[in-house]
Amino acid sequence: MSSGSGSLNTHNATLLNELEIGDMVEFPRGWYSHWGVYIGDGKIVHLSGGDNDGINGAFNSGSVFTICGKRFNKAFVKIDDFWEVVLGCNAKKNNGKDRKCRPRQAHEIVQNAMEMVGEIGYNVLWNNCEHFAAFIRYGKKWSEQADTALVTVVVTGAVAAVGLLLSSLFGGTEKNKEERK
Repeated sequence: MSSGSGSLNTHNATLLNELEIGDMVEFPRGWYSHWGVYIGDGKIVHLSGGDNDGINGAFNSGSVFTICGKRFNKAFVKIDDFWEVVLGCNAKKNNGKDRKCRPRQAHEIVQNAMEMVGEIGYNVLWNNCEHFAAFIRYGKKWSEQADTALVTVVVTGAVAAVGLLLSSLFGGTEKNKEERK
């Protein structure tokens, strides 16, 4: 074992010991994060694609509505051991939404999580693992990752549209202006 993985394991073990029931846990996977909620006894409730899809960071698809390259319109609410979900990432407690939302009581969080175990709908923009974790903790679906992605798409599209509009209004390139003379 390398010293890097040793310090990562130490970090994650310390985090696990500090987690309280109802804490949202973020599992950074490179360009996105997987999310779950700690429900005690070393267990995380989370939304996953089944057979570990969606939590191991393998991405090989051209579709935004996939988990690990497989098209899904459904996913599974699962309760897994923290160490099965962490998969070598630097997990962190992230209750940052507390600044805008009030968390439910711990017993409500666990009860709600247990009631939701099983198959549910999946949509990366409106019903992903972060939406699910926020719903369990706050009773409100909210994904900052999805919000950021939507804003990026909208802004990029708007900038492209304005560029095309300005280009058509003001004549395009110098070569086109010369050809029109």
